[in-house]
Amino acid sequence: MTVRGEAPALFEECRIVHAYGELDTQTVAPLVRALAEARAARRGRLFLIVDLSKVTFTDCSILTPLCAAWADCRARGGWIRVVHDNHTTDLVFRCSGLLDRFPAYASAQDAWEGRTADNGTSERPAQPG
Repeated sequence: MTVRGEAPALFEECRIVHAYGELDTQTVAPLVRALAEARAARRGRLFLIVDLSKVTFTDCSILTPLCAAWADCRARGGWIRVVHDNHTTDLVFRCSGLLDRFPAYASAQDAWEGRTADNGTSERPAQPG
C-alpha cells in the first residue's frame, strides 16, 4: 500500500490523503502516519479529504485512525470526508454504524463541495473562507 498527501491549489485550506491497495491490520500503518502528518501540518481549522477510491480491500482497521481524525477535525472547527466507492469499504462503514459519519463521496471535488455520492445533495458544513 502507498499513501501520499497532496494539497492542490483547488483545495487551498484542505489536506488530501490518498491510499492505494489493501488496508488491513498489516498495511494500515502508512495511512495512520499520513493522517497524523496531515493533522499536524496545519494549526487551527482543518479540512481533510481521505481518498480511498483506489483501495481494493479494507477491514475495520481503518476505523480507529479515521475516527481519531474525525474527532480532531471537528474539535478544530473543520471536517473529514472520505472518498470511497468500494463495496468492502462501504460495508465496513455500514456494519460499524459509521456510514452517517463517513458517507461516500465520488471524488475529492465532490467531497470538497459536500456532495455525497448516494444522493448528490450538498451538506454544506463550514467551508473555508
